[in-house]
Amino acid sequence: MTSSSVVGRPPVRRVAVFGGTHGNELSGVFLVKHWQENGAEIQRTGVEVKPFLTNPRAVKKCTRYIDCDLNRAFDPDNLGRTVVEDIPYEVRRAQEINQIFGPKGSDDAYDLIFDLHNTTSNMGGTLILENSRDDFTIQMFHYIKTALAPERCPVLLIEHPSLKYATTRSVAKHPVGVEVGPQPQGVVRADILDKMRKIVKHGLDFVQLFNEGKEFPPCTIEVFQIMEKVDYPRNKNDEVIGIIHPRLQDQDWQPLNNGDPLFLTLDGEVIAYKGDCTVYPTFINEAAYYEKKQAFVKTVKKKLTAKHIRSSVLDQNTS
Repeated sequence: MTSSSVVGRPPVRRVAVFGGTHGNELSGVFLVKHWQENGAEIQRTGVEVKPFLTNPRAVKKCTRYIDCDLNRAFDPDNLGRTVVEDIPYEVRRAQEINQIFGPKGSDDAYDLIFDLHNTTSNMGGTLILENSRDDFTIQMFHYIKTALAPERCPVLLIEHPSLKYATTRSVAKHPVGVEVGPQPQGVVRADILDKMRKIVKHGLDFVQLFNEGKEFPPCTIEVFQIMEKVDYPRNKNDEVIGIIHPRLQDQDWQPLNNGDPLFLTLDGEVIAYKGDCTVYPTFINEAAYYEKKQAFVKTVKKKLTAKHIRSSVLDQNTS
């Protein structure tokens, strides 16, 4: 590997850690509030790390949101919407966050945002990737996964031609979703909080090493790419009539093959998966997704390779 093949990337100078995007996902809420009072744990030399509570009204009420889902509000229509008296609270909040940490898509946006979430699904400590060509974030995920081994740390790639998320973290140049479960809504578990805390620690360690000039050679990670959202079986009144089958419950990231049971109706009928290829379900029976008509998401495994990177600050120092 010659030095000419190394891709120089700007150093990371501004990082935010978001908690409370959903006000009843308490690991991130507890951590951000703690770090606002005592942030020594997340500070790194040469980097501004800002812990930030994104949806304080929802946190106060311990509810997912007040008017609408903040984590779906960062699209151009909402960010450009005229502020009037009856504008949804989360849309107004999205515009405020975009002003502080963005503007989204601009050179002035924060370099990196960790957005901390909990799930009621058995997903473990999951990293969420938005862009399959983001070498810096793929390298960071490889570093985090290696640091956590042998504990599993799946990566969910939400890049999709028609499913658009418009997440809170998408304001940053490098958005990182941290999704840790299982944990009930409105509850904080020590083991889940600790897992989230370690992910953030390793991510910030990577940033510091990168800024100090450490080179990261090409790497490959396994990701689960989202393919389709699957709804529950419903009757003609649009009411759910089938629940997650016991053999599927808690089996996030496990292979699902043609004929495997998906749902069980209250009449005892088993509804099986019909598909030509193996898929890997996740967000299985997520409590917050009943309103979104989503029983789980289907993913497929793929490999992503990141280029050899280093901080371009070295190039500036030697020029």
